[in-house]
Amino acid sequence: MKEKKKLMLISPMLHQGGFERVCITTARLMEPYFDVTIVIFNSANIAYDVEGLHIIDINMGVKKGKIKKLLNIVRRSRKVRQLKKEMQPDIAYSFGPTANLVNAFSKTGKEKVWLGLRNYTDVEETSKIRLFVKLADLMICCSKDIEKELKNKFGFNKTAVLYNLYDVENIRKEADEEEPELPFGETDAQGRKLRYLVSMGRDDDMKGFWHMIKVFSLVHKRIPESRLILMGAGSFAHYKKLSEDLKITDAIYFAGMQKHPYKYLKKGEVYLLTSCNEGFPNALVEGMSLSLAPVCVNCKTGPAEILVENGDTASLDEQFEKLKNAGERCVIYGDYGVLLPVMDKERDLDPEHLSEEEKVMADVVTELMEDEEALLKYRKSAAKRAALFTYESYVQQFLKLADL
Repeated sequence: MKEKKKLMLISPMLHQGGFERVCITTARLMEPYFDVTIVIFNSANIAYDVEGLHIIDINMGVKKGKIKKLLNIVRRSRKVRQLKKEMQPDIAYSFGPTANLVNAFSKTGKEKVWLGLRNYTDVEETSKIRLFVKLADLMICCSKDIEKELKNKFGFNKTAVLYNLYDVENIRKEADEEEPELPFGETDAQGRKLRYLVSMGRDDDMKGFWHMIKVFSLVHKRIPESRLILMGAGSFAHYKKLSEDLKITDAIYFAGMQKHPYKYLKKGEVYLLTSCNEGFPNALVEGMSLSLAPVCVNCKTGPAEILVENGDTASLDEQFEKLKNAGERCVIYGDYGVLLPVMDKERDLDPEHLSEEEKVMADVVTELMEDEEALLKYRKSAAKRAALFTYESYVQQFLKLADL
């Protein structure tokens, strides 16, 4: 029997997050084809099922302070280089900026170094990308927009796009296994059945959650039976205070980090995304898998490619500019969801200040929820679109890149 090639996957941690999920799923999908090892820097707070996987923890967690961080990268790189020499992987594939640095610096020359760019902000770190261009054998991008930036800005053509992958049937199965514990009951004070908007992401300014809270406050005024479920790791202290100031505390549930988020996602009718930057937003596609109609800003990157057939961020931004110059509302009704321009990146917790963009987004959400036919159309098309990002497609592309 032919000996399997060796695949080393490198991730800082296996805490709940987008690229961590892709790392774990890649490991499981590639086990029939490769001898797979996952190298992590710290095993604290593993949030995924890792039973049966070969994991090596080098026990070099996060350090505070610039000098200590740099020294930590050096130490991690030495350790991983040592592991590479011992294990002799054919491919070393890393996830996220920190792991990419370690993978690049630990290059032995015998393995193929694949660096995974998981967010548009990765491309904005010019000095790192210039280093990666010199050391990478292949850069794996999670969106075509990111690949385009590498080619146009850095003249680097050894790239490939691997969209994030989803087991849609399993997502739906998990969602049906149990009901979520919600603080709202089934109806509001007037006996109206509650209607849910949902979003998911860590407590990070990049997610633009202050915009979402303000948008929801306007939606709630017009649709009093509406509720918002917001899941993700972090305290969300700023946003809890903002919801108090806007007097909508009783209408928002900050659900925290959920190991089984799909039972909450399935309650929604609309999925909201207000991020300043993304890579390929996992939670959006997971929401679409459960037939939530997407209303998203056209951030870099992902939403344009997901919600518009053959869409890209730049062309949609051009359409927004034309609409703005014509004095029209900046809204694009895509094939699989609704898109709006990116909003201000500076956190604004003033409850009295509502931007025009927030008002427009609230109008769009309200109109969609009040138009049963349009809402159903987007819920159906979103679910159909999500089913395209399959495991099978990912495996075929991965094996092709690996020459298997």
